[in-house]
Amino acid sequence: MGLLDGKYAIITGAASARGLGKATAKLFAEHGATVAILDLDAAQAEAAAADLGAQHVGLACNVTDKAACDAAVAELLTKWGRVDVLVNNAGITQPLKIMDIGPANYDAVLDVNLRGTLYMSQAVIPAMREAKSGSIVNLSSVSAQRGGGIFGGPHYSAAKAGVLGLTKAMARELAPANVRVNAICPGFIATDITAGKLTPEMDKIILDGIPMGRAGDAVDVAGCALFLASSLAAYVTGSEVDVNGGSLIH
Repeated sequence: MGLLDGKYAIITGAASARGLGKATAKLFAEHGATVAILDLDAAQAEAAAADLGAQHVGLACNVTDKAACDAAVAELLTKWGRVDVLVNNAGITQPLKIMDIGPANYDAVLDVNLRGTLYMSQAVIPAMREAKSGSIVNLSSVSAQRGGGIFGGPHYSAAKAGVLGLTKAMARELAPANVRVNAICPGFIATDITAGKLTPEMDKIILDGIPMGRAGDAVDVAGCALFLASSLAAYVTGSEVDVNGGSLIH
């Protein structure tokens, strides 16, 4: 018996083989969900969906384009009749210092991480409200909570902190419709974004700051997303869940 039997889920930015989105899509599918993988490249999204099984869907969608978000969700609603879960996973990061953040850097990082989360949520909310049911899971970051210090620059911290504020305000507004909105704050996770970017010295400093003594794995984050998406979390909304091996203990 899967935790998401008969549920329909959208996961953005989920085509990358070692990413959080793909790991989440795989776990959701194993728990009975029908999954749509949205990513910039249609062929990659379709290939990632096909990996999960024939009933899953891959669609091209640039989350910074509101019309594209609306169109992707409309297509899925036509196909499925409803959307039960949205995981706003699409994100980018840049390791820049404060004085090196140019207008284009700011726009790129804020747009994908924060504006994209808003646009995709706006696309699914009407159907979820009508169904009086739904779960939205937003990906923030430990760098929002501790002010960077791992990989992304200050604009990444700002974007991911913005995701926390958006999550809590959406949770408050949507609670009467039984639509839950929660955020996950991953710590240092071994994914394609971080692969090969850190010197051995940086690696050691980061691991020394993690009480559990290891980097996280994408499946560690996927498990938390599964919980928040499922009925196990029926009374959980507006929360931020830390998945960081103890690297930030409030």
